Amino acid sequence: MLMIITNFKTMKKIKILSINFLILMLCIGTSNLIAQEQLNDEDILKLYDDLRVADVTDGLDMVGLRDATLMGTEIEALWKNIDDLSHIFHGIAVTARYVPTNKVVKNPMEPDEFRKWEGNWYGTISTEPFVELLKQGSALVLDVQGDGDTGSVGSNNGLMWVSKGCVGIVSNGGIRDTDEVIKQKIPVYLDHKNRGRGIRPGRNEIESVNKPVTVGGVLVYPGDVVVADGDGVVIVPREHAQKVAEYAKGILDGDKQSRRKLYEQLGIPLDKTVEIDN
Repeated sequence: MLMIITNFKTMKKIKILSINFLILMLCIGTSNLIAQEQLNDEDILKLYDDLRVADVTDGLDMVGLRDATLMGTEIEALWKNIDDLSHIFHGIAVTARYVPTNKVVKNPMEPDEFRKWEGNWYGTISTEPFVELLKQGSALVLDVQGDGDTGSVGSNNGLMWVSKGCVGIVSNGGIRDTDEVIKQKIPVYLDHKNRGRGIRPGRNEIESVNKPVTVGGVLVYPGDVVVADGDGVVIVPREHAQKVAEYAKGILDGDKQSRRKLYEQLGIPLDKTVEIDN
């Protein structure tokens, strides 16, 4: 009987310790989540300075997100400048979704009637309400899947978005004026097979702003981190942003040190990709 009572007391202590341990782990996890949520956009962007898609992808592996947020290879850079690497960007996601319209359009129209109709469509149906959300460091992520040969992004509005602080655009299509966009060096990543040429009026409507969207097979939430370079585009869920950046920074630093030694050994002039932080 004494042994049974002793065992019962021991098991009770173990149970209490187990519950306390679980509570402690929950508190730690919650504290980490709160700490990450308290990081503002500027803090997060600093963490991602110089990080490559490859580094971030490896960091995502370490938190258990293997390929889950790596956009399909069809989403690639519209242009690249290997000398100054100005096609590369990282930013905080602002999202929007355009959908194909089902509204009947009169055809043909007289020029004055057409201009009035076009202006009304731009002003009330296929608008750009996300513009007021853009700030320094914003990355605009557009889901335009299914709206046909429509150029939702062009050289004019694209440049205006840049003037608001937008550092890059990611879309599953819908880009026109591509020669001018390239000349203006606006970083754009898209599905080249789905680029658009027609205007938005009569073709699409704005469906949502700063809601979750899907681009390149990846779910993107407003506030997520967007990283884009010659390897494509990867998204980092905001709740994992700090931990992924820490892992990725270690990978990048090791790579730079190794390649710098090889540069020196082979007599290759040093460039910014092997600059090591002091």
